[in-house]
Amino acid sequence: MSKLLSIRLVAILVGIGFTVAVLWAFVTGAAAVIQEGELKPATAEHEFHKHPNKYAWSFDGPFGKWDVQQLQRGFKVYNEVCSACHSLKFVSFRDLEAIGYDESQVKAFAASKQVPGVDPATGEATTRPGLPTDYFPSPFPNAVAAAAANNNAIPPDLSLITKARHDGSNYVTSLLTGYQEIPAELKKEFPDFALSPTGHYNPYFANLGLAMAPPLSAGAVTYDDGTDASVEQMAKDVSAFLTWTAEPSLVKRKQTGWPVLIFLLFATVLAYLSKQQIWAAVKPKKRG
Repeated sequence: MSKLLSIRLVAILVGIGFTVAVLWAFVTGAAAVIQEGELKPATAEHEFHKHPNKYAWSFDGPFGKWDVQQLQRGFKVYNEVCSACHSLKFVSFRDLEAIGYDESQVKAFAASKQVPGVDPATGEATTRPGLPTDYFPSPFPNAVAAAAANNNAIPPDLSLITKARHDGSNYVTSLLTGYQEIPAELKKEFPDFALSPTGHYNPYFANLGLAMAPPLSAGAVTYDDGTDASVEQMAKDVSAFLTWTAEPSLVKRKQTGWPVLIFLLFATVLAYLSKQQIWAAVKPKKRG
Protein backbone atom coordinates (compact mmCIF):
# COMPACT_ATOMS: atom_id res chain seq x y z
CA MET A 1 0.00 0.00 0.00
CA SER A 2 2.80 2.38 0.98
CA LYS A 3 4.63 1.50 -2.25
CA LEU A 4 1.56 2.40 -4.33
CA LEU A 5 1.27 5.71 -2.46
CA SER A 6 4.90 6.51 -3.15
CA ILE A 7 4.46 5.88 -6.85
CA ARG A 8 1.46 8.17 -6.96
CA LEU A 9 3.34 10.92 -5.12
CA VAL A 10 6.23 10.66 -7.56
CA ALA A 11 3.82 10.83 -10.51
CA ILE A 12 2.12 13.91 -9.04
CA LEU A 13 5.46 15.63 -8.46
CA VAL A 14 6.61 14.84 -12.02
CA GLY A 15 3.35 16.23 -13.39
CA ILE A 16 3.67 19.41 -11.33
CA GLY A 17 7.26 19.83 -12.43
CA PHE A 18 6.36 19.38 -16.08
CA THR A 19 3.50 21.92 -15.78
CA VAL A 20 5.76 24.48 -14.11
CA ALA A 21 8.39 24.01 -16.85
CA VAL A 22 5.81 24.56 -19.60
CA LEU A 23 4.40 27.67 -17.90
CA TRP A 24 7.88 29.06 -17.36
CA ALA A 25 8.78 28.55 -21.03
CA PHE A 26 5.51 30.21 -22.10
CA VAL A 27 6.00 33.24 -19.83
CA THR A 28 9.64 33.80 -20.75
CA GLY A 29 8.87 33.35 -24.47
CA ALA A 30 5.97 35.82 -24.36
CA ALA A 31 8.13 38.34 -22.49
CA ALA A 32 10.88 38.00 -25.10
CA VAL A 33 8.42 38.57 -27.95
CA ILE A 34 6.95 41.64 -26.26
CA GLN A 35 10.39 43.04 -25.48
CA GLU A 36 11.58 42.43 -29.05
CA GLY A 37 8.49 44.19 -30.42
CA GLU A 38 9.09 47.18 -28.16
CA LEU A 39 12.75 47.44 -29.08
CA LYS A 40 12.27 46.95 -32.81
CA PRO A 41 11.97 50.36 -34.51
CA ALA A 42 8.85 50.94 -36.57
CA THR A 43 9.40 50.79 -40.31
CA ALA A 44 7.30 51.79 -43.27
CA GLU A 45 7.31 48.17 -44.42
CA HIS A 46 5.90 47.07 -41.06
CA GLU A 47 3.33 49.85 -40.73
CA PHE A 48 1.97 49.99 -44.27
CA HIS A 49 2.23 46.43 -45.54
CA LYS A 50 -1.24 44.96 -46.13
CA HIS A 51 -2.50 41.41 -46.01
CA PRO A 52 -4.28 40.16 -49.15
CA ASN A 53 -7.94 40.92 -49.62
CA LYS A 54 -10.37 38.02 -49.50
CA TYR A 55 -12.09 37.05 -52.75
CA ALA A 56 -14.72 34.42 -53.48
CA TRP A 57 -13.34 31.48 -55.47
CA SER A 58 -15.28 28.64 -57.06
CA PHE A 59 -12.65 26.17 -55.83
CA ASP A 60 -12.90 27.25 -52.18
CA GLY A 61 -14.52 25.02 -49.54
CA PRO A 62 -14.93 21.26 -49.29
CA PHE A 63 -17.26 21.13 -52.34
CA GLY A 64 -15.34 23.64 -54.46
CA LYS A 65 -14.74 23.03 -58.15
CA TRP A 66 -12.99 24.73 -61.03
CA ASP A 67 -14.77 27.39 -63.06
CA VAL A 68 -13.53 26.23 -66.47
CA GLN A 69 -14.55 29.47 -68.19
CA GLN A 70 -12.55 31.43 -65.65
CA LEU A 71 -9.52 29.17 -66.09
CA GLN A 72 -9.64 29.72 -69.85
CA ARG A 73 -9.90 33.48 -69.36
CA GLY A 74 -6.98 33.32 -66.95
CA PHE A 75 -4.94 31.34 -69.47
CA LYS A 76 -5.67 34.03 -72.04
CA VAL A 77 -4.40 36.73 -69.66
CA TYR A 78 -1.27 34.71 -68.93
CA ASN A 79 -0.61 34.01 -72.60
CA GLU A 80 -1.19 37.56 -73.84
CA VAL A 81 0.21 39.55 -70.91
CA CYS A 82 2.22 37.58 -68.34
CA SER A 83 4.12 35.26 -70.70
CA ALA A 84 6.14 38.20 -72.00
CA CYS A 85 8.22 37.98 -68.80
CA HIS A 86 7.13 34.92 -66.80
CA SER A 87 7.47 31.22 -67.56
CA LEU A 88 5.38 28.15 -66.66
CA LYS A 89 8.13 25.58 -66.68
CA PHE A 90 6.13 22.89 -64.87
CA VAL A 91 3.12 23.05 -67.20
CA SER A 92 3.05 21.25 -70.54
CA PHE A 93 0.89 22.27 -73.48
CA ARG A 94 -1.14 19.06 -73.27
CA ASP A 95 -2.12 19.94 -69.69
CA LEU A 96 -4.46 22.52 -71.23
CA GLU A 97 -6.83 19.70 -72.17
CA ALA A 98 -7.75 19.57 -68.48
CA ILE A 99 -9.27 23.07 -68.68
CA GLY A 100 -11.45 22.40 -71.67
CA TYR A 101 -9.26 22.64 -74.77
CA ASP A 102 -9.41 19.76 -77.26
CA GLU A 103 -6.45 17.98 -78.81
CA SER A 104 -6.45 20.01 -82.05
CA GLN A 105 -6.52 23.30 -80.13
CA VAL A 106 -3.62 22.18 -77.96
CA LYS A 107 -1.60 21.10 -81.01
CA ALA A 108 -2.24 24.41 -82.73
CA PHE A 109 -1.29 26.41 -79.66
CA ALA A 110 1.88 24.36 -79.09
CA ALA A 111 2.92 24.81 -82.71
CA SER A 112 2.57 28.58 -82.37
CA LYS A 113 5.33 28.59 -79.75
CA GLN A 114 9.04 28.16 -80.36
CA VAL A 115 10.78 25.80 -77.94
CA PRO A 116 14.48 24.93 -77.54
CA GLY A 117 15.69 22.24 -79.94
CA VAL A 118 18.78 20.78 -81.59
CA ASP A 119 19.71 21.02 -85.26
CA PRO A 120 19.85 17.35 -86.41
CA ALA A 121 22.51 18.17 -88.99
CA THR A 122 24.94 20.23 -86.92
CA GLY A 123 23.94 19.47 -83.33
CA GLU A 124 23.77 23.17 -82.57
CA ALA A 125 21.12 24.65 -80.32
CA THR A 126 18.14 25.96 -82.21
CA THR A 127 14.40 26.34 -81.83
CA ARG A 128 11.47 24.42 -83.27
CA PRO A 129 7.66 24.60 -83.13
CA GLY A 130 6.32 23.18 -79.92
CA LEU A 131 4.60 19.82 -79.47
CA PRO A 132 1.80 19.03 -76.98
CA THR A 133 4.34 17.19 -74.82
CA ASP A 134 6.61 20.22 -74.53
CA TYR A 135 6.52 22.52 -71.53
CA PHE A 136 5.77 26.21 -71.75
CA PRO A 137 9.04 27.84 -72.82
CA SER A 138 10.76 30.62 -70.92
CA PRO A 139 10.58 34.02 -72.62
CA PHE A 140 14.32 34.43 -71.99
CA PRO A 141 17.16 32.10 -73.01
CA ASN A 142 18.79 32.28 -69.56
CA ALA A 143 18.80 34.13 -66.22
CA VAL A 144 21.35 36.70 -67.42
CA ALA A 145 19.15 37.70 -70.33
CA ALA A 146 16.10 37.83 -68.01
CA ALA A 147 17.91 40.12 -65.58
CA ALA A 148 19.25 42.34 -68.34
CA ALA A 149 15.77 42.84 -69.75
CA ASN A 150 14.17 43.60 -66.36
CA ASN A 151 16.51 45.98 -64.51
CA ASN A 152 18.30 43.06 -62.82
CA ALA A 153 15.04 41.71 -61.36
CA ILE A 154 14.53 38.20 -62.73
CA PRO A 155 10.79 37.53 -63.19
CA PRO A 156 9.83 34.42 -61.18
CA ASP A 157 8.37 31.31 -62.75
CA LEU A 158 4.63 31.31 -62.12
CA SER A 159 3.92 27.56 -62.17
CA LEU A 160 3.76 27.29 -58.38
CA ILE A 161 3.44 30.94 -57.39
CA THR A 162 0.11 30.55 -55.58
CA LYS A 163 1.56 27.76 -53.45
CA ALA A 164 4.80 29.64 -52.86
CA ARG A 165 2.97 32.61 -51.34
CA HIS A 166 0.72 32.55 -48.28
CA ASP A 167 -2.95 32.77 -49.27
CA GLY A 168 -1.68 32.58 -52.86
CA SER A 169 -4.85 33.17 -54.92
CA ASN A 170 -5.85 36.22 -52.88
CA TYR A 171 -2.23 37.43 -52.78
CA VAL A 172 -1.78 37.39 -56.56
CA THR A 173 -5.09 39.18 -57.13
CA SER A 174 -4.36 41.80 -54.47
CA LEU A 175 -0.88 42.36 -55.84
CA LEU A 176 -2.08 42.83 -59.41
CA THR A 177 -4.76 45.32 -58.34
CA GLY A 178 -2.77 47.00 -55.55
CA TYR A 179 -0.52 49.44 -57.42
CA GLN A 180 -0.94 53.01 -56.20
CA GLU A 181 0.91 56.19 -55.35
CA ILE A 182 2.82 56.34 -52.08
CA PRO A 183 0.23 57.38 -49.43
CA ALA A 184 0.56 60.83 -47.89
CA GLU A 185 0.42 59.24 -44.43
CA LEU A 186 3.50 57.17 -45.23
CA LYS A 187 5.42 60.20 -46.50
CA LYS A 188 4.46 62.14 -43.37
CA GLU A 189 5.39 59.36 -40.95
CA PHE A 190 8.48 58.13 -42.79
CA PRO A 191 9.89 61.09 -44.78
CA ASP A 192 13.05 59.12 -45.59
CA PHE A 193 11.16 56.29 -47.27
CA ALA A 194 11.91 56.01 -50.97
CA LEU A 195 11.45 53.40 -53.64
CA SER A 196 14.27 52.25 -55.87
CA PRO A 197 14.49 54.14 -59.18
CA THR A 198 12.68 51.26 -60.91
CA GLY A 199 10.31 50.43 -58.03
CA HIS A 200 6.52 50.72 -58.00
CA TYR A 201 4.59 51.19 -54.76
CA ASN A 202 2.42 48.22 -53.85
CA PRO A 203 1.33 47.70 -50.22
CA TYR A 204 0.75 43.98 -50.78
CA PHE A 205 4.44 43.37 -51.55
CA ALA A 206 6.65 42.73 -48.54
CA ASN A 207 8.97 45.73 -48.98
CA LEU A 208 6.29 47.92 -50.61
CA GLY A 209 8.41 48.36 -53.76
CA LEU A 210 7.79 46.05 -56.68
CA ALA A 211 10.14 45.96 -59.67
CA MET A 212 7.32 44.86 -61.96
CA ALA A 213 5.33 47.75 -63.39
CA PRO A 214 1.52 47.39 -63.34
CA PRO A 215 1.03 44.63 -65.92
CA LEU A 216 -2.73 44.96 -66.38
CA SER A 217 -4.80 47.76 -67.83
CA ALA A 218 -8.49 47.71 -68.64
CA GLY A 219 -9.16 45.97 -71.95
CA ALA A 220 -5.65 44.48 -72.17
CA VAL A 221 -7.25 41.30 -73.51
CA THR A 222 -10.50 40.56 -75.31
CA TYR A 223 -12.39 37.69 -73.73
CA ASP A 224 -14.04 35.21 -76.08
CA ASP A 225 -17.07 34.89 -73.78
CA GLY A 226 -17.69 38.65 -73.73
CA THR A 227 -16.68 39.17 -70.10
CA ASP A 228 -15.63 42.74 -69.37
CA ALA A 229 -11.84 42.76 -69.11
CA SER A 230 -11.48 45.06 -66.12
CA VAL A 231 -8.24 45.01 -64.17
CA GLU A 232 -9.86 43.21 -61.22
CA GLN A 233 -11.55 40.68 -63.49
CA MET A 234 -8.29 39.86 -65.29
CA ALA A 235 -6.43 39.69 -61.98
CA LYS A 236 -8.93 37.21 -60.55
CA ASP A 237 -8.99 35.13 -63.73
CA VAL A 238 -5.22 34.80 -64.00
CA SER A 239 -5.01 34.07 -60.25
CA ALA A 240 -7.50 31.22 -60.68
CA PHE A 241 -5.49 29.90 -63.64
CA LEU A 242 -2.26 30.05 -61.63
CA THR A 243 -3.97 28.26 -58.75
CA TRP A 244 -4.78 25.49 -61.21
CA THR A 245 -1.18 25.34 -62.54
CA ALA A 246 0.08 25.07 -58.95
CA GLU A 247 -2.32 22.34 -57.92
CA PRO A 248 -4.29 20.87 -60.84
CA SER A 249 -5.51 17.98 -58.64
CA LEU A 250 -7.05 20.33 -56.05
CA VAL A 251 -10.68 19.60 -56.92
CA LYS A 252 -10.10 15.88 -57.50
CA ARG A 253 -8.41 15.66 -54.10
CA LYS A 254 -11.47 17.18 -52.44
CA GLN A 255 -13.80 14.86 -54.34
CA THR A 256 -11.71 11.87 -53.25
CA GLY A 257 -11.57 13.01 -49.64
CA TRP A 258 -15.31 12.84 -48.98
CA PRO A 259 -15.78 9.15 -49.91
CA VAL A 260 -12.72 8.33 -47.81
CA LEU A 261 -14.14 10.18 -44.80
CA ILE A 262 -17.54 8.51 -45.22
CA PHE A 263 -15.86 5.08 -45.48
CA LEU A 264 -13.80 5.72 -42.34
CA LEU A 265 -16.91 6.82 -40.46
CA PHE A 266 -18.79 3.72 -41.62
CA ALA A 267 -15.86 1.47 -40.68
CA THR A 268 -15.66 3.07 -37.23
CA VAL A 269 -19.37 2.49 -36.55
CA LEU A 270 -19.10 -1.08 -37.85
CA ALA A 271 -16.10 -1.78 -35.62
CA TYR A 272 -17.92 -0.40 -32.58
CA LEU A 273 -21.02 -2.51 -33.23
CA SER A 274 -18.85 -5.58 -33.77
CA LYS A 275 -17.08 -4.97 -30.49
CA GLN A 276 -20.43 -4.69 -28.72
CA GLN A 277 -21.65 -7.92 -30.30
CA ILE A 278 -18.47 -9.93 -29.55
CA TRP A 279 -18.11 -8.84 -25.92
CA ALA A 280 -21.82 -8.70 -25.07
CA ALA A 281 -21.75 -12.11 -23.37
CA VAL A 282 -18.69 -11.33 -21.29
CA LYS A 283 -19.55 -9.90 -17.90
CA PRO A 284 -17.01 -7.56 -16.27
CA LYS A 285 -15.26 -8.93 -13.23
CA LYS A 286 -16.01 -7.32 -9.92
CA ARG A 287 -13.06 -5.65 -8.24
CA GLY A 288 -11.93 -6.40 -4.77
